[in-house]
Amino acid sequence: MKKNSIFRSLPFKLLVGVIAGVLVGLLLSSTDGNSFSRAILNIVVTLKYILNQIINFCIPLIIIAFIAPSITQMGKNASKLLLIAVTIAYTSSVGAALFSTASGYLLIPHLSISSTADGLKELPAAVFELSIPQIMPVMSALVFSIMIGLAAAWTKAELISNILEEFQKIVLAIVSRIMIPILPFFIGLTFCGLSYEGSITKQVPVFLKIIIIVLIGHYIWMTLLYTIAGLYSKKNPIEVIRHYGPAYLTSIGTMSSAATLAVALQCAGKSKVLRKDMVSFGIPLFANIHLWHYSISRNYDSVLRASRNICNRRTWRTWRNSYGFARTYYRRAWI
Repeated sequence: MKKNSIFRSLPFKLLVGVIAGVLVGLLLSSTDGNSFSRAILNIVVTLKYILNQIINFCIPLIIIAFIAPSITQMGKNASKLLLIAVTIAYTSSVGAALFSTASGYLLIPHLSISSTADGLKELPAAVFELSIPQIMPVMSALVFSIMIGLAAAWTKAELISNILEEFQKIVLAIVSRIMIPILPFFIGLTFCGLSYEGSITKQVPVFLKIIIIVLIGHYIWMTLLYTIAGLYSKKNPIEVIRHYGPAYLTSIGTMSSAATLAVALQCAGKSKVLRKDMVSFGIPLFANIHLWHYSISRNYDSVLRASRNICNRRTWRTWRNSYGFARTYYRRAWI
Protein backbone atom coordinates (compact mmCIF):
# COMPACT_ATOMS: atom_id res chain seq x y z
CA MET A 1 0.00 0.00 0.00
CA LYS A 2 2.78 2.36 0.91
CA LYS A 3 4.70 1.49 -2.25
CA ASN A 4 1.66 2.31 -4.39
CA SER A 5 1.23 5.64 -2.66
CA ILE A 6 4.84 6.55 -3.46
CA PHE A 7 4.38 5.75 -7.14
CA ARG A 8 1.21 7.82 -7.24
CA SER A 9 2.69 10.78 -5.36
CA LEU A 10 3.36 14.09 -7.10
CA PRO A 11 7.14 14.15 -6.41
CA PHE A 12 7.54 10.72 -8.03
CA LYS A 13 5.51 11.78 -11.07
CA LEU A 14 7.53 15.00 -11.41
CA LEU A 15 10.80 13.09 -11.15
CA VAL A 16 9.64 10.61 -13.80
CA GLY A 17 8.70 13.56 -16.00
CA VAL A 18 12.17 15.08 -15.66
CA ILE A 19 14.01 11.83 -16.41
CA ALA A 20 11.72 10.86 -19.29
CA GLY A 21 11.97 14.34 -20.78
CA VAL A 22 15.77 14.37 -20.68
CA LEU A 23 16.05 10.90 -22.22
CA VAL A 24 13.56 11.60 -25.00
CA GLY A 25 15.25 14.94 -25.73
CA LEU A 26 18.67 13.30 -26.02
CA LEU A 27 17.21 10.63 -28.31
CA LEU A 28 15.60 13.24 -30.55
CA SER A 29 18.84 15.22 -30.63
CA SER A 30 20.87 12.18 -31.68
CA THR A 31 18.43 11.41 -34.53
CA ASP A 32 17.91 15.03 -35.55
CA GLY A 33 17.79 14.41 -39.29
CA ASN A 34 15.15 11.73 -39.04
CA SER A 35 11.69 12.81 -40.25
CA PHE A 36 10.03 10.77 -37.50
CA SER A 37 12.11 12.59 -34.85
CA ARG A 38 11.12 15.96 -36.31
CA ALA A 39 7.47 14.95 -36.17
CA ILE A 40 7.79 13.92 -32.51
CA LEU A 41 9.58 17.19 -31.74
CA ASN A 42 6.77 19.18 -33.37
CA ILE A 43 4.28 17.35 -31.15
CA VAL A 44 6.38 18.07 -28.05
CA VAL A 45 6.62 21.80 -28.81
CA THR A 46 2.93 22.08 -29.64
CA LEU A 47 1.76 20.23 -26.52
CA LYS A 48 4.04 22.30 -24.31
CA TYR A 49 2.62 25.49 -25.81
CA ILE A 50 -0.99 24.40 -25.20
CA LEU A 51 -0.33 23.23 -21.62
CA ASN A 52 1.50 26.48 -20.88
CA GLN A 53 -1.52 28.44 -22.13
CA ILE A 54 -3.85 26.46 -19.85
CA ILE A 55 -1.61 26.96 -16.81
CA ASN A 56 -1.17 30.69 -17.41
CA PHE A 57 -4.93 31.11 -17.89
CA CYS A 58 -5.57 29.68 -14.41
CA ILE A 59 -3.17 31.97 -12.53
CA PRO A 60 -5.43 35.07 -12.21
CA LEU A 61 -8.26 32.76 -11.12
CA ILE A 62 -6.06 31.27 -8.40
CA ILE A 63 -4.97 34.70 -7.16
CA ILE A 64 -8.56 35.97 -6.94
CA ALA A 65 -9.92 32.75 -5.45
CA PHE A 66 -7.37 32.55 -2.65
CA ILE A 67 -6.52 36.15 -1.74
CA ALA A 68 -9.97 37.77 -1.76
CA PRO A 69 -11.76 35.21 0.48
CA SER A 70 -8.80 35.15 2.88
CA ILE A 71 -9.01 38.93 3.29
CA THR A 72 -12.75 38.81 3.99
CA GLN A 73 -12.19 36.13 6.63
CA MET A 74 -9.68 38.36 8.44
CA GLY A 75 -12.27 41.08 8.90
CA LYS A 76 -11.03 44.28 10.51
CA ASN A 77 -7.44 43.02 10.73
CA ALA A 78 -7.11 42.71 6.94
CA SER A 79 -5.73 46.21 6.29
CA LYS A 80 -3.12 45.94 9.04
CA LEU A 81 -2.01 42.48 7.92
CA LEU A 82 -1.72 43.60 4.31
CA LEU A 83 0.50 46.54 5.31
CA ILE A 84 2.73 44.23 7.36
CA ALA A 85 2.98 41.77 4.45
CA VAL A 86 4.06 44.47 1.98
CA THR A 87 6.62 45.86 4.44
CA ILE A 88 8.15 42.43 5.07
CA ALA A 89 8.23 41.58 1.36
CA TYR A 90 10.05 44.70 0.24
CA THR A 91 12.39 44.78 3.23
CA SER A 92 13.45 41.23 2.41
CA SER A 93 13.85 42.05 -1.28
CA VAL A 94 16.10 45.04 -0.57
CA GLY A 95 18.12 43.02 1.95
CA ALA A 96 18.58 40.22 -0.58
CA ALA A 97 19.77 42.71 -3.18
CA LEU A 98 22.39 44.15 -0.82
CA PHE A 99 23.53 40.67 0.24
CA SER A 100 23.92 39.41 -3.33
CA THR A 101 25.74 42.54 -4.46
CA ALA A 102 28.26 42.35 -1.64
CA SER A 103 28.85 38.60 -1.93
CA GLY A 104 28.97 38.81 -5.72
CA TYR A 105 31.77 41.38 -5.76
CA LEU A 106 33.68 39.36 -3.16
CA LEU A 107 33.43 36.00 -4.98
CA ILE A 108 32.78 36.29 -8.71
CA PRO A 109 35.82 38.35 -9.81
CA HIS A 110 38.10 35.63 -8.40
CA LEU A 111 36.46 32.78 -10.35
CA SER A 112 37.45 31.45 -13.74
CA ILE A 113 34.19 31.36 -15.66
CA SER A 114 34.03 30.86 -19.40
CA SER A 115 31.95 33.41 -21.28
CA THR A 116 31.06 31.14 -24.19
CA ALA A 117 29.39 27.80 -24.72
CA ASP A 118 28.72 25.60 -27.70
CA GLY A 119 25.80 26.70 -29.83
CA LEU A 120 22.35 25.35 -29.16
CA LYS A 121 19.93 23.72 -31.51
CA GLU A 122 16.72 25.60 -32.19
CA LEU A 123 13.33 24.13 -31.43
CA PRO A 124 10.79 24.27 -34.24
CA ALA A 125 7.76 26.52 -33.94
CA ALA A 126 4.53 25.07 -32.62
CA VAL A 127 2.50 23.45 -35.39
CA PHE A 128 -0.78 24.49 -33.77
CA GLU A 129 -1.09 27.49 -31.48
CA LEU A 130 -4.17 27.52 -29.27
CA SER A 131 -4.12 30.96 -27.70
CA ILE A 132 -5.94 31.14 -24.34
CA PRO A 133 -5.65 34.73 -23.01
CA GLN A 134 -5.94 35.33 -19.28
CA ILE A 135 -9.15 36.99 -18.10
CA MET A 136 -6.92 39.76 -16.73
CA PRO A 137 -3.18 40.34 -16.12
CA VAL A 138 -1.69 38.87 -12.96
CA MET A 139 -1.10 42.25 -11.30
CA SER A 140 -4.65 43.34 -12.13
CA ALA A 141 -5.94 40.15 -10.50
CA LEU A 142 -3.84 40.87 -7.41
CA VAL A 143 -5.11 44.45 -7.06
CA PHE A 144 -8.69 43.37 -7.79
CA SER A 145 -8.49 40.66 -5.11
CA ILE A 146 -7.16 43.06 -2.50
CA MET A 147 -9.76 45.74 -3.26
CA ILE A 148 -12.71 43.34 -3.35
CA GLY A 149 -11.53 41.59 -0.19
CA LEU A 150 -10.97 44.78 1.76
CA ALA A 151 -14.24 46.36 0.61
CA ALA A 152 -16.21 43.22 1.51
CA ALA A 153 -14.54 43.15 4.93
CA TRP A 154 -15.18 46.84 5.58
CA THR A 155 -18.86 46.66 4.56
CA LYS A 156 -19.44 43.20 6.05
CA ALA A 157 -20.90 42.05 2.74
CA GLU A 158 -21.93 38.50 3.58
CA LEU A 159 -23.29 37.70 0.11
CA ILE A 160 -20.02 38.64 -1.64
CA SER A 161 -18.01 36.83 1.03
CA ASN A 162 -20.03 33.65 0.50
CA ILE A 163 -19.66 33.94 -3.28
CA LEU A 164 -15.90 34.33 -2.93
CA GLU A 165 -15.72 31.26 -0.69
CA GLU A 166 -17.70 29.22 -3.23
CA PHE A 167 -15.46 30.52 -6.00
CA GLN A 168 -12.44 29.38 -4.01
CA LYS A 169 -13.85 25.84 -3.84
CA ILE A 170 -14.40 25.86 -7.61
CA VAL A 171 -10.86 27.03 -8.37
CA LEU A 172 -9.44 24.54 -5.87
CA ALA A 173 -11.15 21.79 -7.86
CA ILE A 174 -9.59 23.17 -11.06
CA VAL A 175 -6.17 23.16 -9.41
CA SER A 176 -6.43 19.62 -8.04
CA ARG A 177 -8.10 18.01 -11.07
CA ILE A 178 -6.57 19.92 -13.98
CA MET A 179 -3.40 21.85 -13.11
CA ILE A 180 -1.71 19.34 -10.81
CA PRO A 181 -2.27 16.32 -13.12
CA ILE A 182 -0.84 18.08 -16.20
CA LEU A 183 2.28 19.40 -14.44
CA PRO A 184 4.36 16.18 -14.79
CA PHE A 185 3.65 16.21 -18.53
CA PHE A 186 4.52 19.90 -18.78
CA ILE A 187 7.80 19.34 -16.91
CA GLY A 188 8.63 16.36 -19.11
CA LEU A 189 8.01 18.40 -22.27
CA THR A 190 10.08 21.31 -20.90
CA PHE A 191 13.08 19.09 -20.13
CA CYS A 192 12.68 17.35 -23.47
CA GLY A 193 13.07 20.71 -25.21
CA LEU A 194 16.04 21.74 -23.06
CA SER A 195 17.73 18.39 -23.60
CA TYR A 196 17.20 18.57 -27.37
CA GLU A 197 18.59 22.12 -27.55
CA GLY A 198 21.69 21.11 -25.61
CA SER A 199 21.07 23.44 -22.66
CA ILE A 200 21.53 20.57 -20.18
CA THR A 201 24.55 18.87 -21.78
CA LYS A 202 26.43 21.88 -23.18
CA GLN A 203 25.63 25.00 -21.17
CA VAL A 204 25.19 23.69 -17.62
CA PRO A 205 28.81 22.41 -17.38
CA VAL A 206 30.15 25.74 -18.69
CA PHE A 207 28.21 27.91 -16.26
CA LEU A 208 28.14 25.41 -13.38
CA LYS A 209 30.14 27.64 -11.00
CA ILE A 210 27.79 30.59 -11.29
CA ILE A 211 24.75 28.27 -11.05
CA ILE A 212 26.11 26.94 -7.75
CA ILE A 213 26.81 30.47 -6.46
CA VAL A 214 23.26 31.58 -7.27
CA LEU A 215 21.73 28.50 -5.62
CA ILE A 216 23.89 28.92 -2.52
CA GLY A 217 22.83 32.57 -2.35
CA HIS A 218 19.19 31.49 -2.53
CA TYR A 219 19.65 28.85 0.16
CA ILE A 220 21.44 31.27 2.50
CA TRP A 221 18.68 33.85 2.20
CA MET A 222 15.94 31.24 2.57
CA THR A 223 17.66 29.90 5.68
CA LEU A 224 17.70 33.41 7.14
CA LEU A 225 14.01 33.97 6.36
CA TYR A 226 12.89 30.61 7.76
CA THR A 227 15.06 31.06 10.87
CA ILE A 228 13.55 34.48 11.61
CA ALA A 229 10.04 33.14 11.01
CA GLY A 230 10.70 30.14 13.25
CA LEU A 231 12.07 32.28 16.08
CA TYR A 232 9.14 34.68 15.86
CA SER A 233 6.42 32.04 15.69
CA LYS A 234 8.19 29.54 17.97
CA LYS A 235 7.45 26.86 15.36
CA ASN A 236 9.87 24.50 13.65
CA PRO A 237 10.44 25.75 10.06
CA ILE A 238 11.45 22.24 8.99
CA GLU A 239 7.76 21.33 9.25
CA VAL A 240 7.16 23.78 6.38
CA ILE A 241 10.29 23.04 4.33
CA ARG A 242 9.86 19.27 4.30
CA HIS A 243 6.63 19.57 2.32
CA TYR A 244 8.11 21.83 -0.36
CA GLY A 245 9.99 19.26 -2.43
CA PRO A 246 7.33 19.03 -5.17
CA ALA A 247 7.04 22.82 -5.42
CA TYR A 248 10.80 23.25 -5.72
CA LEU A 249 11.08 20.50 -8.33
CA THR A 250 8.21 22.06 -10.26
CA SER A 251 9.82 25.49 -10.19
CA ILE A 252 13.10 24.15 -11.59
CA GLY A 253 11.45 21.77 -14.02
CA THR A 254 8.99 24.20 -15.58
CA MET A 255 10.93 27.45 -15.08
CA SER A 256 7.45 28.88 -14.69
CA SER A 257 6.27 30.81 -11.67
CA ALA A 258 2.72 30.32 -12.91
CA ALA A 259 2.97 26.56 -12.99
CA THR A 260 4.51 26.40 -9.51
CA LEU A 261 1.86 28.45 -7.73
CA ALA A 262 -0.70 25.65 -7.62
CA VAL A 263 1.85 23.15 -6.27
CA ALA A 264 3.11 25.65 -3.69
CA LEU A 265 -0.42 26.11 -2.37
CA GLN A 266 -0.84 22.35 -2.09
CA CYS A 267 2.52 21.87 -0.36
CA ALA A 268 2.00 24.69 2.14
CA GLY A 269 -1.46 23.36 2.92
CA LYS A 270 0.09 20.11 4.19
CA SER A 271 2.12 21.85 6.89
CA LYS A 272 0.71 21.52 10.40
CA VAL A 273 2.27 24.78 11.62
CA LEU A 274 0.72 27.06 8.98
CA ARG A 275 -2.77 28.45 9.29
CA LYS A 276 -4.91 27.62 6.27
CA ASP A 277 -6.18 31.19 5.85
CA MET A 278 -2.60 32.49 5.97
CA VAL A 279 -1.58 29.99 3.29
CA SER A 280 -4.44 31.04 1.00
CA PHE A 281 -3.63 34.71 1.59
CA GLY A 282 0.16 34.63 1.72
CA ILE A 283 1.23 32.28 -1.09
CA PRO A 284 -0.44 34.14 -4.02
CA LEU A 285 0.28 37.57 -2.52
CA PHE A 286 3.97 37.07 -1.75
CA ALA A 287 4.40 35.30 -5.06
CA ASN A 288 3.87 38.67 -6.73
CA ILE A 289 5.46 41.12 -4.29
CA HIS A 290 8.25 39.17 -2.52
CA LEU A 291 11.03 39.35 -5.13
CA TRP A 292 14.11 38.42 -3.11
CA HIS A 293 14.97 35.56 -5.49
CA TYR A 294 14.90 37.92 -8.46
CA SER A 295 17.10 40.44 -6.63
CA ILE A 296 19.75 37.80 -5.88
CA SER A 297 19.77 36.28 -9.36
CA ARG A 298 19.73 39.61 -11.16
CA ASN A 299 22.52 41.09 -9.04
CA TYR A 300 24.81 38.08 -9.52
CA ASP A 301 24.09 38.35 -13.24
CA SER A 302 25.08 42.04 -13.26
CA VAL A 303 28.24 41.45 -11.23
CA LEU A 304 29.32 38.60 -13.52
CA ARG A 305 28.77 40.65 -16.66
CA ALA A 306 30.66 43.57 -15.18
CA SER A 307 33.60 41.48 -13.96
CA ARG A 308 33.95 39.29 -17.03
CA ASN A 309 32.83 41.71 -19.76
CA ILE A 310 31.02 38.88 -21.51
CA CYS A 311 31.15 39.32 -25.27
CA ASN A 312 28.90 36.51 -26.44
CA ARG A 313 25.70 38.24 -25.37
CA ARG A 314 23.39 35.86 -27.27
CA THR A 315 24.85 32.75 -25.63
CA TRP A 316 24.72 34.30 -22.16
CA ARG A 317 21.18 35.58 -22.64
CA THR A 318 20.02 32.16 -23.82
CA TRP A 319 21.54 30.42 -20.79
CA ARG A 320 20.33 33.12 -18.40
CA ASN A 321 16.77 32.77 -19.62
CA SER A 322 17.01 28.99 -19.32
CA TYR A 323 18.46 28.74 -15.83
CA GLY A 324 16.92 31.51 -13.83
CA PHE A 325 18.82 34.78 -13.98
CA ALA A 326 16.02 36.55 -15.75
CA ARG A 327 13.27 34.11 -14.90
CA THR A 328 11.12 33.96 -11.79
CA TYR A 329 10.55 30.26 -11.39
CA TYR A 330 11.68 30.33 -7.76
CA ARG A 331 8.90 32.74 -6.97
CA ARG A 332 6.03 30.36 -6.38
CA ALA A 333 8.06 27.69 -4.71
CA TRP A 334 9.75 29.74 -2.00
CA ILE A 335 7.68 32.48 -0.46
